[in-house]
Amino acid sequence: MNYNHLRYFWAVARDGNLTRTAERLNLSQSALSVQIRKLEDRLGHPLFERRGRRLHLTEAGRITLDHAETIFAAGQDLLGTLAGQGSPRQVLRVGALATLSRNFQIEFLRPLLRLPDVELVLRSGTSAELLQGLETLSLDVMLTNRVPASDAMTTFIAHPLSEQPVSLIATPARLTPDHTLAQLLRDNPVILPTEGNPVRAGFDALCARLSLRPLIAAEVDDMAMMRLLAREDIGLAVLPPIVVKNELASGMLVEADHLVGLVERFHAVTLDRKFPNPLLARLLEHHPLG
Repeated sequence: MNYNHLRYFWAVARDGNLTRTAERLNLSQSALSVQIRKLEDRLGHPLFERRGRRLHLTEAGRITLDHAETIFAAGQDLLGTLAGQGSPRQVLRVGALATLSRNFQIEFLRPLLRLPDVELVLRSGTSAELLQGLETLSLDVMLTNRVPASDAMTTFIAHPLSEQPVSLIATPARLTPDHTLAQLLRDNPVILPTEGNPVRAGFDALCARLSLRPLIAAEVDDMAMMRLLAREDIGLAVLPPIVVKNELASGMLVEADHLVGLVERFHAVTLDRKFPNPLLARLLEHHPLG
């Protein structure tokens, strides 16, 4: 491989603009394009695709950029190694819904935590933002409790990771053992996920079967906020226990004995890629439904 070609590609990939890179390197655009085409010919894959005025990396381009980052950091790695610092590192880019349980995210990532050669890039956002990240290859995986739709243009793969039972969670004073499920829901306000959440839909169906119209204390799209509101004792929270595992362990909150018959399903969503990130396999193998 001609590493000059790789360096030119690396420069363009980081700028995202052929004209700007050519000006910065004091080259003509045509000369720079020739260098990149020679690298593409050598690798056997296109590295860029043009969308409007910008260049976007293909899947092969994203992988090539990752390797180029490692290669051109080699000089710094050498200095760091001789100084007793630094080592080659692998990178996994993970996106998660901003509303998703942090405890679940930590459990998913646990096999890679504290590994000296692994760097985790963690981002949160909306479903649309994270799916766009998968499509542009700026994310390797998205953690979600809602399976996205695939179409002929974009193929998403949803890997089932976990099914968490959903319970009524509250302070010990609220969950008296002699009350039935219907009595608990009739006598206490509830803290619910917002409409559109699969758990909320299941809870609404449960209340319809019990002929109940519960008093809603709060509708929340963030599990962490639901946990805090339950700690403030404003009502019964409809949550998977994993969200409040520390509070359950300490006795600050307790789980109702009554089963509400709901589950929350967590998925790791990836794009159908020719070159998947090898770190993903290590994570998916650690989950019973993966």
